[in-house]
Amino acid sequence: MNFVTKELINKGWSSDKKYCVTDENGIRYLLRVTDIAQHDTKQSEFNMMKQVASFGVPMCQPIEFGTCEDGVYSIQSWIDGEDAEQVMSGYSDTEQYVYGLEAGRILRKIHSIPAPATQEDWEIRFNRKMDYKIKKYGECPVKYENGRAFIDYINENRHLLKNRPQVYQHGDYHIGNMMIDRNGKLHVIDFNRNDFGDPWEEFNRIVWCAQKAPLFAAGMVNGYFDDNVPMEFWRLLALYISSNTLSSVYWAIPFGQDEVNTMLNQAKEVLSWYDNMRNPVPSWYFKGYYLQYIDGIPFKLKRG
Repeated sequence: MNFVTKELINKGWSSDKKYCVTDENGIRYLLRVTDIAQHDTKQSEFNMMKQVASFGVPMCQPIEFGTCEDGVYSIQSWIDGEDAEQVMSGYSDTEQYVYGLEAGRILRKIHSIPAPATQEDWEIRFNRKMDYKIKKYGECPVKYENGRAFIDYINENRHLLKNRPQVYQHGDYHIGNMMIDRNGKLHVIDFNRNDFGDPWEEFNRIVWCAQKAPLFAAGMVNGYFDDNVPMEFWRLLALYISSNTLSSVYWAIPFGQDEVNTMLNQAKEVLSWYDNMRNPVPSWYFKGYYLQYIDGIPFKLKRG
């Protein structure tokens, strides 16, 4: 493909170089370039994106993959729209909840791809990960107020990991990796952290959704489970969020005090949602939401 313009995109945490490129017909695309050492990883990511796209998931469509003088590249379709994280608060309660329902249904489609049979047992793998995070948190010079509540919850609920299924994961599924196009349709972006694991672990980033738009977060859970959320999900999610929160503070230190403060504030908010990890159902969730429809279109969110 030949491009006549190339504009650098300075957004996100990925090590990929991202560009908005335009061809001779004025059609825009997303170009991602990565170091050649990542060839096999990026090839796998591209192939998995093609499989996900085949299910009708609204996303950047994978178009071309190859190598160039700068490394490995992929070309994807361009989504003309706005970051969901930036605009969600401007929508009505009903619209936020409906977008959340859609996000949950999209995630269920993504999770329809099973993990390879060779995948390591989830209980073994995730216990090792949690042990590492607890160790790193213990060595970290910055501590959360009542951070011990996360460690205690982890140690008291490790048994929940036993016999968990594993599927393909987006890897970073939250409102910050979603866009709303000019027609109001929700799209998922940035599959560069894709992995295989427990499908419910994918919700560990819902913290970002709940902070930005609690109704979106509630809708996402209800959409995924068709309004029938098992209590086991909440207990496991609290475990995954405890693990994720522990690692966030030492992850943030190299990025400066602002990022550290963000994680300290987030941990404080998480502890308030979960009553210091004594209640596995977060306070932002209310299960009695339902939608009223006119001519098949949702027009009002109600609490039952």
